[in-house]
Amino acid sequence: MLQYDLVVVGSGPAGRRGAIQASKLGKKVLVIEQGKRVGGVSVHTGTIPSKTLRETALNLSGWRERGFYGRSYRVKEEISADDLRRRLLITLNHEVEVLEHQFARNRVQHVRGKASFIDASTLQVIKDDGETTQVTAASVLLAVGTKPFRPDYMPFDGKTVLDSDELLDIQDLPRSMVVIGAGVIGIEYATIFSALDTAVTVIDPKATMLDFIDKEIIEDFTYQLRDRNMKLLLGQKADKVERLENGKVGLTLDSGRRLTTDMVLFAAGRMGATDALNLQAIGLEADSRGRLKVNPETFQTSVANIYAAGDVVGFPSLASTSMEQGRIAARVAVGAVAKEPPKYFPYGIYAVPEISTCGLTEEEMKERGIPYECGIARFRETSRGHIMGLDTGLLKLIFSLKTRRLLGVHIVGEGATELVHIGQAVLNLKGTVEYFVENTFNYPTLAEAYKIAGLDAWNRMGDIKSEL
Repeated sequence: MLQYDLVVVGSGPAGRRGAIQASKLGKKVLVIEQGKRVGGVSVHTGTIPSKTLRETALNLSGWRERGFYGRSYRVKEEISADDLRRRLLITLNHEVEVLEHQFARNRVQHVRGKASFIDASTLQVIKDDGETTQVTAASVLLAVGTKPFRPDYMPFDGKTVLDSDELLDIQDLPRSMVVIGAGVIGIEYATIFSALDTAVTVIDPKATMLDFIDKEIIEDFTYQLRDRNMKLLLGQKADKVERLENGKVGLTLDSGRRLTTDMVLFAAGRMGATDALNLQAIGLEADSRGRLKVNPETFQTSVANIYAAGDVVGFPSLASTSMEQGRIAARVAVGAVAKEPPKYFPYGIYAVPEISTCGLTEEEMKERGIPYECGIARFRETSRGHIMGLDTGLLKLIFSLKTRRLLGVHIVGEGATELVHIGQAVLNLKGTVEYFVENTFNYPTLAEAYKIAGLDAWNRMGDIKSEL
């Protein structure tokens, strides 16, 4: 029987980062991955594919140039599903090659197969050819990720009614699409297909969407979606979804409204991929959505030598945070010291337009009773914005009136997920409004919006030096 210091189940962001970290500490590590290639959901059906699809759609459609040349401008007149898939395959192959090289140079062993527990230190691995082997480990890191939630009442067929995994394999771009679910995944895909001139309708039982994002940012985002004729039917539920004889899909909403569409994307949640792990053998129990409860500082489960990280432990379910969770879990699992990560991390939503946020929202400032001031900059106020033809885009900074520290940065618009890191650094280093006022930013850049927003807040907050 093969023995390891750490066995990692899953090779997504949390699994691979945890495995490499343990190996760098001189430990013997094995990664078990049930997929055809390493990388997990992030590489094959989630983060990388959706972002590649977004970039391809924006490039081929000429979306970024329409501010200059009008809404009818196209780089490629007829965009096909094959056009989207071609770039996707190139990107995925590159990502897998990088990961395999990382495992090789860090001497991380990996095996393809399905893992399940025999006891807390022993795992059974069933390979594709049916061969069964057992491995033992001092510690186990579960980084199995999630899979789409597929309720029984939804008539999935992989062609006209799909989940977010199946969407990547479509043969033709639909002329119309209904997206059920206004969460991050649903909104990302809805806006990407809208950019490809698909008529998109979004349905969600909740009256609001993306509630963890600053409300002012969501208001601006919503205006942009409605302005390009996306339909947002929030506070409404799809009571009935049925495939019609003409090849289309019919939906009946609880409001009485009826819709007919070419394609339905069901993106209302995901499930932790824990059902095949035989958790009962070790006394672990997942919640109703297949997620595992862990200590938020060590990522240790209720079983001492079993750890879990990544999407399987729930919010925030980001590739970036999953990597850090995996690294921390692996360090604790092998007995190394693990420092707590910075308090504030960026959240990126790769919709069209992008949204990114770090720190406290205006709503959270009010809830905590912190006196504050906001600074706003619109991308069209920057010279770079003019050069790029941007009519939209908003950066919002929130400062404490008492300490003058930056406590929140919120962006909607082109490049938001890149720009947010300036605010993230200032926030975690406890910088104040003076940083933005007194520093020089490259000109012309979108980052100059930080200075504009800083000055906007500073003008209302007053000059601290004159008050001393």
